[in-house]
Amino acid sequence: MTVAVVLFTSDLRLHDHPPLRSALDNHDAVVPLFVRDEHIDAAGFAAPNRLAFLVDCLADLDSGLRERGGRLVLRSGDVVDRVREVAREADADEVHMAADVSRYAHRREDRLREALREDGRRLRVHDAVVTALPPGAVTPAGSDHFAVFTPYHRRWDQERLRDPLPAPRTVRVPDSVRSDDLPDRAKIPDVSEGLAPGGEQAARHSLANWLRSGIHHYDERHDDLPGDGTSRLSPHLHFGTLSPTEVVHRARAVSGSGAEAFVRQVCWREFHHQVLAARPAAAHDDYRAKHDRWRTGRDAEDDFAAWRDGLTGYPIVDAAMRQLSHEGWMHNRGRLLAGSFLTKTLYLDWRWGARHFLRMLVDGDVANNQMNWQWMAGTGTDTRPNRVLNPIRQALRYDPDGEYVRRWVPQLAELEGAAVHEPWKLTGLERARYDYPDPIVSLSEGLDRFKQARGVD
Repeated sequence: MTVAVVLFTSDLRLHDHPPLRSALDNHDAVVPLFVRDEHIDAAGFAAPNRLAFLVDCLADLDSGLRERGGRLVLRSGDVVDRVREVAREADADEVHMAADVSRYAHRREDRLREALREDGRRLRVHDAVVTALPPGAVTPAGSDHFAVFTPYHRRWDQERLRDPLPAPRTVRVPDSVRSDDLPDRAKIPDVSEGLAPGGEQAARHSLANWLRSGIHHYDERHDDLPGDGTSRLSPHLHFGTLSPTEVVHRARAVSGSGAEAFVRQVCWREFHHQVLAARPAAAHDDYRAKHDRWRTGRDAEDDFAAWRDGLTGYPIVDAAMRQLSHEGWMHNRGRLLAGSFLTKTLYLDWRWGARHFLRMLVDGDVANNQMNWQWMAGTGTDTRPNRVLNPIRQALRYDPDGEYVRRWVPQLAELEGAAVHEPWKLTGLERARYDYPDPIVSLSEGLDRFKQARGVD
């Protein structure tokens, strides 16, 4: 009997899974394996919200495999050591896994390939699993990646994607391979109260609902803060409970301007992955340095704490940060506002914001989180690096009646209409009724400081 190991990483699904399909087509049995990576845990990436969502995903994946006669094998520790161990137990001749883009993923893949070679086994890495197109599939003349989104999107949109694969009907797993127990989600501390459930079943249900009733108006509603006309599929794309290839195929089948706008947003995810694949140092270093001397010291730390806790005195920014704390997720427009305020108005290092988002966001990953933060800080791929979003103007445009703010900043719930966005204009006894801080900085002061630091008019 021939056996292969299928190492699941950021692809926790059964539908449209090329590594699993290839292993099943070429072997009598497979070992579906997930390793709780001790190095990722030690680096702080196993934040409570993502860990809780991961546990949901693993439980759902195990359930789906059992429905097909198989099971998920869990191990913990160093990925290379654990995969090598399982391959020996199963007498597997191959290990299949999906390609990924981070520097850590590339090093892990290289280590695993060498270790398996020493054991007389082979590693097979499959592209177009974590992304719809491999990061290097389209490149401009004279460069290894696109540094600007629009030309990348133009080329990406013309490429033919592979056809999605159906989920397997049966999965045979050798009885001899042991598994650790599934983690207990209830024992994970500090999980956001409003965190959505994970798993492929929940993902496919959400996708079906989105394609049926949400996507048609996405182009008109994606910036609507109180209406939340977003898909909320980003956590499922991050954990791979949905295939980006299948998502794009099914969205294009809907057609219309809403579907086109949504596919364009999926392409942003692909764009960031190809940038990071080509420039892995951008996970920590400026992609395009502006030689910023970000603020440091006690005042800077106090301002960061106010931003983190939703106490800046700017209701739209505070609402976004409080949504993040409660749900482990934030509306895209809120992310832009929070990012602009931290890096441009407070002039604090984008890495501070990126670290906090990675601690809280269920969809937080290195490619999208770091590159989006750099875009907003003006050190990334934004062609207008010195743009500053005015939170008051943005609030009046995207939350005109203050519904989003009142939802997340209950201290201001009694204020009516647009007045909720500028509570400091209240006077006397009226202002004293509201337990809400004054702005930590005036917008004009923050703008002047940023312009002086960047040397712009």
